[in-house]
Amino acid sequence: MDETEKTVRQFIVKNFLFDNEANAPQPETSFLEVRLLDSTGILELVHFLESTFAITIADNELTPDNLDSLRKISSFIARKRGV
Repeated sequence: MDETEKTVRQFIVKNFLFDNEANAPQPETSFLEVRLLDSTGILELVHFLESTFAITIADNELTPDNLDSLRKISSFIARKRGV
């Protein structure tokens, strides 16, 4: 698990799982499949990603390909930052 995945995982555990580490998602866990985030949760996640990683996420980038797991988020942020 890379640093981006760890940072996002900590945010999810704190804000959506009420600090319940036992239910923390693995890097490949699909948020949609486990119903981890609702529409408001996605907005909170996007705000967190934009402010934490100094990126802007366009409406057309709000897709499962970019935001449906820790691993996908990490790859998406790396692409946005040109890494």
